[in-house]
Amino acid sequence: MSLLESLRIPTLMALSLTAGSLALAGCGAAPLRASLRRTAHTKRRRRPAPRPLVRSHFTRDRSGALSERNLRRILAAPVFLETKARVGVLPVATAFAPDRSVPVEEVAGALSRAMEDTGHFDVSTEVAADWPSNRGTAGLRELAARYRAEYLLLYRHRFVDRAHLNGWGWGYLTVLGALFVPASTVEIAGVLEATLFEVKSGTLLFTVNQRVYSKTSENIWNRESKKRAIRARLLTQATKALAGKVVGKIGRLVAARDRYERAQEPRKNPNSQATSPETRGSGRRPNASVPHTSARGITSGSSSCHVQAKASKRLSRRG
Repeated sequence: MSLLESLRIPTLMALSLTAGSLALAGCGAAPLRASLRRTAHTKRRRRPAPRPLVRSHFTRDRSGALSERNLRRILAAPVFLETKARVGVLPVATAFAPDRSVPVEEVAGALSRAMEDTGHFDVSTEVAADWPSNRGTAGLRELAARYRAEYLLLYRHRFVDRAHLNGWGWGYLTVLGALFVPASTVEIAGVLEATLFEVKSGTLLFTVNQRVYSKTSENIWNRESKKRAIRARLLTQATKALAGKVVGKIGRLVAARDRYERAQEPRKNPNSQATSPETRGSGRRPNASVPHTSARGITSGSSSCHVQAKASKRLSRRG
C-alpha cells in the first residue's frame, strides 16, 4: 500500500463519519424545531385577549348628575320610533331655549310637512315657541305635554359672516367709483340643525346638520339688507336637503323598531308537530309514543314476549 492510499482511507472514513453525524443532527433538529413551533403557538393561543371597556376609568366623569347605573341602563336600552306617535317642530335659539322671535322662516313648516308625509306619525305640528313655560329641558317637556307630543324636533340655524376688500378696491381712489364698484367681498357660512328629542326619556335620538356657504361681491350700499337676503336664500336652498336627512333618520328608527319587535316574538320550534283533531279529542300529546298494533290485534310489545316464551319452552323440553 502506498503512502497516498494510506492517507486516503482515513480521510474517507472521517468524511463519512462527518456526513453521518450531520444527517443525525438534521434528523434530530427537525423534531426540535417542530416542538419549538408548537410551544410558541401554544403560548400565543393561551394569551388572553384584551377585554372591551365597559365603564369609564376617568374619576371626574362620575361626578355628574347621572349615576353609573343609570348611564348603563340608558345605553343598554333599545332606540326606535314608537308607533302612532305625535311630533312637534320647535324653533330653538342658543342653548336650545325656545326661539320667541317671529317665525318668518319657512323651514319649520317644511320639516313638519316632510315628517307628516312619511306616515310614521299620527300628527306632525309646529309648536308655538312663545307659550308660557319654564326654561331648560323642563320647559321643552312642558311644551311637548301641551301638544301631547311624544317627540319634539328642535330646529335652529346659525350664520357667521365676514367682509373684506377685494381687487375692486382701487375704485375707492375715485369718489364716483367708491359709490358703485363691488369692492367688498361678503362671505356667509351657516348651518341648519335638526335634533329629535324624545320627551318621555329626555334623550336625543339624532341630530342632522346641513351646511351652507355663499360668497358675493357687493358695493357699500345696504350691506345689512343684502346679508339678510343672502341668509334667506341659503335657508330656502337648504330646507329640502335638511328635510331629506331628517326623513332618512326617521326611517332608520322605524327599521330599528321592526327589528326589535321581531326579536321579541317567540321563536317557533321547527321540530314541533301540528296537533291533529284526533289528538286534541283524545287528550294525548302529539309527541306521545303509541304502540303499533299488528294485523292480529296484538301489539308489537306483547308479540315479542310471546315469541320468547315459546323459545324457552322448547329449550326446557330438550333438556
